[in-house]
Amino acid sequence: MMKPADPLSRQHDIQFYPRPAQANHAFQFLATLTGISVQIFASKHRICVRYQIKEHTLQSIENQLKAAGFHLDESILSKIKRALIYYCEDIARSNLEIPEHNIKSRDVYVKVWDNHPHGDHDETPEELRRYL
Repeated sequence: MMKPADPLSRQHDIQFYPRPAQANHAFQFLATLTGISVQIFASKHRICVRYQIKEHTLQSIENQLKAAGFHLDESILSKIKRALIYYCEDIARSNLEIPEHNIKSRDVYVKVWDNHPHGDHDETPEELRRYL
């Protein structure tokens, strides 16, 4: 799976418990939701979803699928992958709420540094410095 070019865009596979036509029904269900594009791999019992992290998370999409009666793959590997994705998306969403750094405070220090005399500020006269 290739990473999307947009940093706020996510693309993940959702693996279903191998039941006939479950991926097809999930594809039709998710196609009705706004902000989610779906690609189906019915023979592999999975779908690929693409969405914006500001609008959806994988956890919310999977919760909607579970509420609609779909059965996801509950193998230990799938659970670990999901938990990691949930965590990463939660962190990404919380980072979106962090305000930009205040650049003005940095500019104050830059101006002070520009006005600060630089170089050797030893009060010892030049002739005594060469003597020692």
